[in-house]
Amino acid sequence: MERDYTLFPEDENGNTLWEMQQDGDQLDEEREIDFSVVFPSDDQALQFALILLRHGQRVSFGPCEDEEFPWQVEVHANMAPSHENISEFERLLAEDAEPLEGRNDGWGCFAVA
Repeated sequence: MERDYTLFPEDENGNTLWEMQQDGDQLDEEREIDFSVVFPSDDQALQFALILLRHGQRVSFGPCEDEEFPWQVEVHANMAPSHENISEFERLLAEDAEPLEGRNDGWGCFAVA
């Protein structure tokens, strides 16, 4: 199958989604996707987690192995893994994390065959 660059643009998200599709993942199936956002301090991470909780998001919080950003908030969102959905959600997370010196650190989900 030839890659459709309108569905799978040539960027990190597009490449990951293309690989998932090539492996047989049913990308039209909604599932929980975990987005990681990292912070330089636990206080900043907790403030971010509270913002998300107030917006009805499910989150988890804890340390991570990054020396510069040793605290992580994982956001557990249900959606179909499309480039548009993932990129837009990452944009929204970055918008809320930036004032707290946080940055997106990737996403992951289980495959649906």
